[in-house]
Amino acid sequence: MQLKYLTGYPKPVLDQVRAAIAAETLGPFLLKKYPDTHDIKTNKALYAYVMALKKQYLRQSSPLSKVIYDDKLDVLHQALGLHTYVSRVQGSKLKAKNEMRIGAVFKTAPPEFLNMIVVHELAHLKEKDHNKAFYKLCTHMEPNYLQLEFDVRLYLTYLDIFGELYQAQ
Repeated sequence: MQLKYLTGYPKPVLDQVRAAIAAETLGPFLLKKYPDTHDIKTNKALYAYVMALKKQYLRQSSPLSKVIYDDKLDVLHQALGLHTYVSRVQGSKLKAKNEMRIGAVFKTAPPEFLNMIVVHELAHLKEKDHNKAFYKLCTHMEPNYLQLEFDVRLYLTYLDIFGELYQAQ
């Protein structure tokens, strides 16, 4: 069984995940560890949530002009979140805008998972590449970032194989 969200992890970890899938214990494990979903369902609420985190950790970074849930994101871009930098010429001026799109799969996810993906995308305002400085910034904003990233990958693996884990509210 191919675990596309977990490529790059060591074989013993992948073996444990495969065993949990076979024993059908992955879903109960995730539900026990993350029993609740968040209540940030609208683009307006998502924008307010992202801006509060940005204000707290990245006050000096570029402004965000748009923050939305995108239900086409994972299909089109093979991504869960997307930070784009759009440049437009308006008269003799060059206008630049930063936009953040969060995969709609996170509308019914635990609050920790939404926080992890938002932190990831906010970090791209300062660091474009996934380098040491990028992950340092992520762990500054969310100290449990690396564990959450792994758990999000487990969650996505579960969704890929079994379907919905949390019911839409």
